[in-house]
Amino acid sequence: MRPKQILVGTDGTAGSHTAVRWAALEAQRRHRCLRVVHVCDWDGRPDEYDRGAECLDASHQLADAVVARASAQARAVAPAVQLELDTLLGKPAARLLDAAHDAELVVVGSRGRGGFATLLLGSVSERVAAHAPCPVAVVRGRGNADEGPVAVGVDDSPAADTVLGTAFEAAACRATGVAVIRTYPWPPPLWTAGVPVVEFGTPKEDAAERQRVEELLAPWRHKHPEVKVDVLVSHDSPAAVLTGVSRGAQLVVVGSHGHGSVVGALLGSTGIHLLHHADCPVLIARPARP
Repeated sequence: MRPKQILVGTDGTAGSHTAVRWAALEAQRRHRCLRVVHVCDWDGRPDEYDRGAECLDASHQLADAVVARASAQARAVAPAVQLELDTLLGKPAARLLDAAHDAELVVVGSRGRGGFATLLLGSVSERVAAHAPCPVAVVRGRGNADEGPVAVGVDDSPAADTVLGTAFEAAACRATGVAVIRTYPWPPPLWTAGVPVVEFGTPKEDAAERQRVEELLAPWRHKHPEVKVDVLVSHDSPAAVLTGVSRGAQLVVVGSHGHGSVVGALLGSTGIHLLHHADCPVLIARPARP
């Protein structure tokens, strides 16, 4: 049985080097092996081109150089971490998803080669984040952030406990706190005659939401008493609040909505928004496989 490992994809860009360094530090925190993978997107067919075999050899050499540079990046920040280096042929997203079946966590950068300036998240990263069978970290924004809390958005979905557990464990190994974000819409006004709108406050509703959050937090506070917890209840959208909080956080944790064929159904609008706009790495939490 293969030991647990963290998998990071690299394409030789500056963004992927940041992702490699982040993944190396995460492997060091978790005492895991780091598998560094570069996928060479080879579409050439040697039987159709006279120089096909030579081009394939050159592609292999380039891939080996990309992985070697990534290895140096990992060694620079976590010299003791065990490394496994791979160069693969095929479509990057598909090969990374195949490799993810052996991983505890997959790490990718937010942009890759061939990205358009108007697109904040590369297609490979988005597909991996949506379809991987394990948690995925997308390293974006301040990819080297090592100060601030771990921010986590909590709702009433069945995944809430998994998301909180992931956030508390991440905070514990970073010796930092957790900022728990709970959002809910304003209650509709009761338009009754003679009652001004300003009298419709929400202190009771806010208190009720805080109580629900505290019930969810109780087992994790008990398991990690060393982790400081701050709770923020807001009436703004979760995407807006978490994006704002990400500017002072070192990691944002959100849940996945399961597995399916539609990206929006897999990640939800909040997760997709954060993958495009967060100012720090984003971790998509998923339940551990049996």
